[in-house]
Amino acid sequence: MNIDIDLDIAREEFLKYTKRFDLKNENIKRKQIHSLRVMQISEQIANSLGLNCEQIKVATLIGLLHDIARFEQYTQFNTFNDLQSFDHGDYALKILDEDIRKYVISDKYDDLIKIAIKNHNKYKIDDNLNEEELLYSKIIRDADKIDIFYEAVEMFWSDLEEQIGNSKISKDIETQFRNKTQIKRRKNSSNIHTVDNVISVIAFIYDINFEESFKILVKNDYINKILDRFDFKDEETKYKINEIRKVSNIYINEKVRRK
Repeated sequence: MNIDIDLDIAREEFLKYTKRFDLKNENIKRKQIHSLRVMQISEQIANSLGLNCEQIKVATLIGLLHDIARFEQYTQFNTFNDLQSFDHGDYALKILDEDIRKYVISDKYDDLIKIAIKNHNKYKIDDNLNEEELLYSKIIRDADKIDIFYEAVEMFWSDLEEQIGNSKISKDIETQFRNKTQIKRRKNSSNIHTVDNVISVIAFIYDINFEESFKILVKNDYINKILDRFDFKDEETKYKINEIRKVSNIYINEKVRRK
């Protein structure tokens, strides 16, 4: 029986850490709850891959800790935008260099945990990872994105629906989506108030790795639920959104093997 990772203790320590910050602030609280959901999703994906108990615990712990830097980020800069503050994947390593023993007894997992967390938010995974590092990086990237889809249904754009419905898709965003790639964020981009931001979330499907992850997307009907939030006024935009909806759902369903 592995005793190096006690997930209950790790969760308690994480909650204790987040209490240092203003949890009355809805954005900070949201990141706390997001981390707990990603912890569960990481465990679900790891289980689906047939990993052993120890491996599942490592993946689950990474899910818990992946956004550990978000609390400091928002407190310092009042934003979760890495381009306007610091890279929260990189900054997490500074925090874990000091605090990781609070979450895991042994140091045998340290490098693996840090590498996966460092890579969870990058546009693409580092090319130089070994097979194990790549596996855990993919698990956390999937789990994080799946919960972002959930937040895109339940939380994002709560007071921007009309403004987004009146906007149009920019050519650059449309081209990137048609190329079936994630949307590359620009430092000076201000697309949060436009449909471009919505399409940027939808395009996460092109960086999902595991069948279980696609099954979660299908089960929760995230693509349709996100797009159904908006009443797009421009006819050309309506047409493009319908095409994006169709392409996205076909892509996701093709990734789920039919037994």
